[in-house]
Amino acid sequence: MTFTASSNSTERDRLATLNRACLCLPLDRRSIDADIVRQSADKTMTQLLLSRQNLFAGTAVFVSEKDVSAMQAQINAIEAATKLEAYRRKAPGDMDQLARTQIQTHGMFMGYDFHISADGPRLIEVNSNAGGIFLVHMLEGSTSRELSSCGIGKTGSAEEFETEVVDMFLAEWRAAGRTGRPRTVAIVDEIPPGQYLYPEMLLAQELLERKGFRTFVVDPSRLTFDGRALKLGDRTVDMVYNRLTDFQLTDPANAALRSALLNNKAVVSPAPRHHALFADKRNLVTLADRDQLLAWGLSKTHADALDNIPRTVAVTEETAEALWTGRRKFFFKPADGFAGRGAYRGDKLTRRAWSDILAGDYVAQAFVAPSVRGIALENGPAELKFDVRIYTYAGKPLGMAARMYQGQTTNFRTNGGGFAPVLRFSGS
Repeated sequence: MTFTASSNSTERDRLATLNRACLCLPLDRRSIDADIVRQSADKTMTQLLLSRQNLFAGTAVFVSEKDVSAMQAQINAIEAATKLEAYRRKAPGDMDQLARTQIQTHGMFMGYDFHISADGPRLIEVNSNAGGIFLVHMLEGSTSRELSSCGIGKTGSAEEFETEVVDMFLAEWRAAGRTGRPRTVAIVDEIPPGQYLYPEMLLAQELLERKGFRTFVVDPSRLTFDGRALKLGDRTVDMVYNRLTDFQLTDPANAALRSALLNNKAVVSPAPRHHALFADKRNLVTLADRDQLLAWGLSKTHADALDNIPRTVAVTEETAEALWTGRRKFFFKPADGFAGRGAYRGDKLTRRAWSDILAGDYVAQAFVAPSVRGIALENGPAELKFDVRIYTYAGKPLGMAARMYQGQTTNFRTNGGGFAPVLRFSGS
């Protein structure tokens, strides 16, 4: 593969050109699926993967080590901000009774999503139950030989992934004030077999089982609480890996889980507290307010890193007129949104959608265009958008992936799109 660029271009410019122009590194989806099936004992895995044709992208993406460092700096700064007492008092819902439980826990599998602009990576949002890392781990393992042949970049190591996952579960267990280790873990989501990322839940279950945790993937309605313990049938559930998007556990189906958390009878992670501190979109307004953060005691170094968060404004009666007038420059997101649901690009906003925004609880974030990756498809070359997600625990990275797509937001509906491995370019 030959790649040339102007000697006056920056490393970021060169990688943007490379991502757009290099129709390289085709990934064999059949081989990826076959590797996953070989490593999984679940008899339904073959069919589950076949029914999710846009789960994995058709190529890898290139990201510079400098931009990875810049993304990590933003993550570190957010972690520091959430430790400030004034920030915690302002965080939406954080003073709620439920959000004051297990206050020393960190939240497992946090996800930080970035667009890489011409000026560097920009944090788009934080997710408190980010899905995909177990699939990404499998993807990296399956494609490592193909990707290692590329002389421009390298993949991140996944050799210690299982150890890191187990260490995280045990650290969260201890942070909640427990000793020893949990005997039974429940991976909880609404009707798990109906979830697009159900294959990942099965992979997580198998990993935890191999490491000595009795693990179940269950709908929360199957759980009960007897005042002393969270139960799955006659079995006590010690720890819950929470995949629910009912972030405050208000749905009646989640009543047992909510009661167990309120009474500190099961360790739940991620929990409502983690969503309130990190993932509620209203936090982006605070995180983008440099003067306020400095007044609260955030260091200048961390404040400098948070300058890279796009300007974010709460949609209120006071800001509505100006935001409507300047709507083309913004992306509008519901405070408790996820997976792009209820989100609107300002340049495509209709009056009807605007009335929904005004009736809801929304923020407006300065629009940052996603990066573009060229890809060779059966019907010819195409350009897909992508973002970069870093998975963390207590601010430390667990893994990284890109998500390739067409349309307004990431969607797993795009031919050639899906989770993509990241090649980290060290440059010179």
